[in-house]
This record gives sequence, C-alpha cells and structure tokens, in this order.
Amino acid sequence: MASSVWKGHLTFGLVSIPVKLTAAARSETISFNQLHKDDNSRIKQVIYCQAEDKPVPRSELVKGFEYEKDKYVVVDEEEIKKFAPKTARVMEILEFVKSDEVDPVYLESSYYLQPDEAGEKPYSLLFEALRRTGYVSIAKLTMHNREHVVVLRPGKHGILLHTMYYRDEIRAMDEFRTDTSQVKDKELDLAVTLIATLAGAFEPEKYKDSYRENIRALIDAKIQGAQVVEPPAAQTMAPVIDIMEALKASLNQLKKAVGTAA
Repeated sequence: MASSVWKGHLTFGLVSIPVKLTAAARSETISFNQLHKDDNSRIKQVIYCQAEDKPVPRSELVKGFEYEKDKYVVVDEEEIKKFAPKTARVMEILEFVKSDEVDPVYLESSYYLQPDEAGEKPYSLLFEALRRTGYVSIAKLTMHNREHVVVLRPGKHGILLHTMYYRDEIRAMDEFRTDTSQVKDKELDLAVTLIATLAGAFEPEKYKDSYRENIRALIDAKIQGAQVVEPPAAQTMAPVIDIMEALKASLNQLKKAVGTAA
C-alpha cells in the first residue's frame, strides 16, 4: 500500500474531516549510475568547499540565500519552522468554483485524498455534493516545505487533489494565439470527419512508453550477452503542401485500414 505524504484535517465550514494524501501517479524511467570508465566502478559525488579546498560532510551544511552575487544570508532550519502556517496540519477549503473554470495549465501534481476511519461519512458527503453540483473546491495546505493552493475534485472512486501553480508561475505567452480566420469550411468539414473517424473511448492502458521498453530490452540483451539490435529508423514526415489533399488521403487511408481489419 502506498505511504501517505500528508496527514491532517480537511475543514469544510464547521466540519472537520481527518484525511491523508497518497501520490496518484509517478513517472517511470530507467535510471543509470555514473561509473568510472576505466574500471566500471561506481563513483560518488563529493561535497567540496572551494574556500578551504577540501571535502566537507553534510553535517556541516547550512541553508544560504544569495541576495547579491556571492553574498549569502544564512537561514537556520528552526527559524524556517517558526513560519509554518496553520495549513501544515489543516487543509481549509476556501471556495467552490465550477470545474470548467480551472484551466488545466494550473494543475501540477495529483494525489488521492482518502479519509481516516472517523471521517468516512463527512468525506462521502463532500464527494457526493461535488459530484452532483459540478463544482470543485479550492483549498490551501502546506506540504514539502511549501504552501500549496490545491483543487479537490470528485473522481471515479473518491476525491482527487491536484496541487496548482500560482498565477506568477504561469508563463505569459502573448504570442500564443490561433488565427481561425484562415480556416476554410471545406477543410474544417474534412478535419471534423477525420476526427470522428479516429474517435474512440479513452483507454490509457493502450499507450506504452516504447522508448523505455526499447532501453530495457537493450539492457536485458547486454545482460544476456546477446547481440544488440537497433530499433527501426524513425519515420520521416514530408511537409504538408495541400491541406485538403492531405486530409482526403488520411481519410482514404483510414477507410482502407478499417476495410482490411473487417
């Protein structure tokens, strides 16, 4: 069972719900260690003091903030703890907003919000109320040495929590825009038809990380002492000259594929 990353109380008006957070997803990648080329022995990173020209242990490290070039102010760990807000143990719901008002660009990490035994009933009440109204709740909590604004939304089996980026963390892209005036009706009709032909139910298990699988296969082959087989060359795409012809060709190709499968 996944370990919780935060425990506390979710407050909803005068209702207090004991809850815990567990990570809903994590990236999977193949990690490599750094080895010495001459003998394949593993190397270690050394923390080095340039002023004294010698390695230093982690026990001698302190936190420093660079306020000017090469000028630092030291901040003690105990001093930081004094500023921990009440959201370190209590997650307070601030307001409710319609789910379609939250731009996904603000969403950062995902967690499962689960109730402790004593909080089952009020948790279920909040879950069902969110599900029926189409609202999500905006709350605050402190986790991993940072105060987060979070959004709580009803999932399939319970409430999901997403940490959010703050407004000043979203990069403004004034040049990011789309000119739809150049789209012709016939092109749009063909594009809509192509989308409808490719439409299907969302089944995430269909999608695989082929790059990770290829690297894993390479590693397994090396372990077994087998010959390493290179993956097929990447397909080179020709630039689209006539969008209408490209759309028609795409539809014809799909129709042939469906016919062959039938």
